[in-house]
Amino acid sequence: MIQVLWKGRGGQGAFTAARLLGAAWVLKGGYALAFPSFGPERRGAPVRAFTKLDDNPVVDRSEITAPDFTLDLINPPAEALALAEQFRLPTVNTVLLGQLASQLGIEITYLEQAIEQVMPEKLWERNKHAIKKAAGQGA
Repeated sequence: MIQVLWKGRGGQGAFTAARLLGAAWVLKGGYALAFPSFGPERRGAPVRAFTKLDDNPVVDRSEITAPDFTLDLINPPAEALALAEQFRLPTVNTVLLGQLASQLGIEITYLEQAIEQVMPEKLWERNKHAIKKAAGQGA
């Protein structure tokens, strides 16, 4: 099982990225579970989101304590911030998602389909382009 921890603040899209990754993995033919953990439900509050990916059904619904990958939306790398700015994105969640998906061998087409399932249509194009660029596939 591949376990991913997303760390952010409310409004930065940590749970959205967790859901997108899970949706893309399912489209690829695997099994996934994505869920958030947060305190007060308000913008700016600390958020942790989790994605569990496997080739078999995911039955363990506990929080991840030893993640294979940790993605920090609060203090992202400068190149992730620059790429988000290039595509006029308010946060780096899909940039980091594109980078991780490339490492996991998830095809861009699955991520694009996941975006269309999870995000409002007005956000599709900018996020699709950012994911492609972050995964090293142009855009």
